Amino acid sequence: MLVIAGLGNPGARHARNRHNIGFMALEAIAQAHRFGPFRARFSGLAADGVIGGRRVMLLAPQTFMNESGRSVGEAVRFHKLDPGALVVIHDELDLAPAKVRVKIGGGNAGHNGLRSISAHLGNDYRRVRLGIGHPGGKALVQNFVLSDFAKSEMGWVEAVCRAVADAAPLLVEGQDASFQNKTHLAIEAAGFGEKAAM
Repeated sequence: MLVIAGLGNPGARHARNRHNIGFMALEAIAQAHRFGPFRARFSGLAADGVIGGRRVMLLAPQTFMNESGRSVGEAVRFHKLDPGALVVIHDELDLAPAKVRVKIGGGNAGHNGLRSISAHLGNDYRRVRLGIGHPGGKALVQNFVLSDFAKSEMGWVEAVCRAVADAAPLLVEGQDASFQNKTHLAIEAAGFGEKAAM
């Protein structure tokens, strides 16, 4: 079994925030792969399904970003999984908009959701990093991530979420390089390559 956790903040007022692109991608995966309804479990909303022949639980923590590890930790421990069976989808300031990268472990680059998960489970889980760009100065970051995507950005945001959902079987199989390549090609084909998103 694999747990795929998308990060964000709960509630309608945060639904379109840049910080919530992890929730948006998770919803796209659930729709594309016909998961059952999300139900309240593990201090979050969880849905069960199958991707690429493997059982997968999608998890959207409802603890607010800074406490994401409480929800993710509960789910991973309940299913007696090691961190290698966890994928976390999150916003990434250090990547250009519409860029998708996968990495295992490493630092948390000031991301409070990742910091919380690492405090509960250690660092050895996979991260799907969805680029949202950087506002330019450290002092601007909090307002930037907690503000909504502009209407003009929603095209690439939807293209990224769709590409992640379509390539999810590769992610489930552990084919991270192929997953990255497929999402890149799909985003470019939708007209949102790096230059188009800037």
